[in-house]
Amino acid sequence: MEISETYVMQSKAHEKQKEVGDLEKTNETYVLKMDNIAKEYYGNRVLKGVKLHIRPGEIHALMGENGAGKSTLMNILFGMPVIHNTGGFEGTVEVNGEQVQIDTPLKAMELGIGMVHQEFMLIPGFTVTENIKVGRELSSPNLVSRVFGRSMETLDFKAMRRDAKKALKTIGLNIEEYIRVAGLPVGYMQFIEIARELDKTGIRLLVLDEPTAVLTESEAERLLEAMRVISSQGIAIIFITHRLDEVMAVADSMTILRDGEFVARKEIKDTNVVEIAELMIGRKVEKLVDDGVPDTRSIREDQIAVSLRDYKVDMPGEMVRGIDLDIRKGEILGIGGLAGQGKLGIPNGIIGLYKATGEVKINGEALNLDKLGDALDHKVAFVSEDRRGVGLLLDESIEQNIIFSAMQTNEKFLKKIGWMKLYDGAAAKSHAEQMVKTLDIRCTGIRQPAGALSGGNQQKVCLARALTLEPDILFVSEPTRGIDIGAKKLVLEYLAKLNREQGMTVVIVSSELMELRSVSDRIAIISDGKLACILKPDDSDADFGLAMSGAWKGGEKDA
Repeated sequence: MEISETYVMQSKAHEKQKEVGDLEKTNETYVLKMDNIAKEYYGNRVLKGVKLHIRPGEIHALMGENGAGKSTLMNILFGMPVIHNTGGFEGTVEVNGEQVQIDTPLKAMELGIGMVHQEFMLIPGFTVTENIKVGRELSSPNLVSRVFGRSMETLDFKAMRRDAKKALKTIGLNIEEYIRVAGLPVGYMQFIEIARELDKTGIRLLVLDEPTAVLTESEAERLLEAMRVISSQGIAIIFITHRLDEVMAVADSMTILRDGEFVARKEIKDTNVVEIAELMIGRKVEKLVDDGVPDTRSIREDQIAVSLRDYKVDMPGEMVRGIDLDIRKGEILGIGGLAGQGKLGIPNGIIGLYKATGEVKINGEALNLDKLGDALDHKVAFVSEDRRGVGLLLDESIEQNIIFSAMQTNEKFLKKIGWMKLYDGAAAKSHAEQMVKTLDIRCTGIRQPAGALSGGNQQKVCLARALTLEPDILFVSEPTRGIDIGAKKLVLEYLAKLNREQGMTVVIVSSELMELRSVSDRIAIISDGKLACILKPDDSDADFGLAMSGAWKGGEKDA
């Protein structure tokens, strides 16, 4: 992703501009004040007297574990129907010193509040310009419109492209405004989402919900720079993220929520990563993975669970271009690399979601890559990185999501009565409740629709469904994407526990290199669709950096 020269000049001038903003902050003026906010869903109090104060031009991080109340608070701010259709909320909201009632998203936009959601809201078949201007199209009168009214006016594509270019330039994205969004890398899509909000007239406050979750490291750095430029123009940003390093790098201040309660408001200069983590989860975090299970494994190089030879996958944006790789029985193998380099294509091809060629053997038996479901028949389970598109039945209950695949594939949760097979509701209910408890899925009950859960809890439901298949081999793509520190620790520790206690071979595909280094036995780095090298978790940062950037010169290094 290229960054424009103008944008670089803007970012260089940022620090000087920020000094002016810092002086304004001393006056304690706020673009947004939310005080004593409380919300209840069907008897469950999810917010309990929360406050959130944002100054003009400030980058303010909103932190907290999944279930802490961040999404509900933002739904209140943006006037989402889910709030007002369930009894509204308690407390007051002020925008620029005036108390307001935000009962619809349109009202929020009229007040200058924009939001970029975690899940993309773009229309793939539309161009970049059309996506930026959708709902706010510009038109010009013609002969027909003078007779039949404004609805017959001609779209002014030239003016719309000019506006789109201006918004893209603000965030430094060099991309032609007339190309279609379909097929663009996710990093570009994230920037286009932000450009759409910036194009709205009178934007004062921009909410970014996990904006770097799907970005590569370099794209994330550029986004942080774009945020600095946006804030220097007087636009405040609420930055929702779980990445503490990003908070320390870009935010001015932060609010921390825990279990629906306000914990603290901190200036970034007055805190540190350890304190933030402790405030978020209410306990000291000593290490990322500490499953407490002794490692008594005996992993042998000649016992292979998965063997790939000249393996290729035609997955748009994640092409695999010919890989030879052996995954040993009983190990935890990490697969890392930058976005778009092919790491996500590896499990997606094995499970049959994208066209794959080459040779794949599971415990010595050849896999039929043209047969969807053959991997499941070989006791291979997969947790997709696309939890909403592939991983979940959003309208179905948590219970149904957890047991569905095992019921279809393994005929679990069915009881035979003569020649009939009937659904064993008691067994399904008991198992679902146990998985909810084991993985700490924050929900109102197993009957709650999966689509109503927060992203992190949806991820846990996907994991629960895969584990219900009782696989020998488990592929997990981006297992901690968009989830908080506490949940991240729980998921990784549970994967390690399954590996230690049950001998399950676990393959973790992740963009979070530090997570891979904390839990994996070996880490395969994928670059340009090929295997760059296999490293040990304690190999140097330089080795990992060179391998991920495609500049590895160390020869065939295999841990």
